[in-house]
Amino acid sequence: MSAVDSLIRLHRWQLDEQRRRVAELEQLIAKLQAEMQRLDSEQAAEQTAAAKSPEAAFAYGSYAGAVIDRRQKLARSLAEAEQKTAEAREALAEVFQEVKRYEIAAAKRILHQRLQDDRVQQNDMDEMAIEIHRRTGQDAS
Repeated sequence: MSAVDSLIRLHRWQLDEQRRRVAELEQLIAKLQAEMQRLDSEQAAEQTAAAKSPEAAFAYGSYAGAVIDRRQKLARSLAEAEQKTAEAREALAEVFQEVKRYEIAAAKRILHQRLQDDRVQQNDMDEMAIEIHRRTGQDAS
C-alpha cells in the first residue's frame, strides 16, 4: 500500500466522521425544532384552559414566564446548533476536497504507470519484430 493510498484511507475515514457529525447536528436541530413546536402547542392548550377557568387563569402568568424562558433557551440552543452545523458542513467540504485531491493523484499515478508499462511492452514487441525481420532478411541471403 502506497503512502497515497494510506492518505486516501485516512481522509475517507475523516470524511465519514465529519458526515456523522453533520448528521448528529441535523438531528439535534430537528429535535430542538420539534421541542419548540411542542412548546407552542402546549402553550396554546394552556391559554385555552386559562380562558375557560378563572383558577387556571390565575396560574397562567407564572406558566407563561416559564414558557418564555424555555423558548429563549431553545432559540439559543437552536442558533448554536445551526452555527455548529454550518461549521461542520464547511469542514466536511474541506475534507471531501482533500479526498478528491488524493484520489485524483492516485488515478494519475496509476495511469502514468499503465502508460509506462505499455511503452515498455511496445518496445519489447518492437525489438522482437526487428529481430525477426533481421533473421528473415539474413536467411534470404
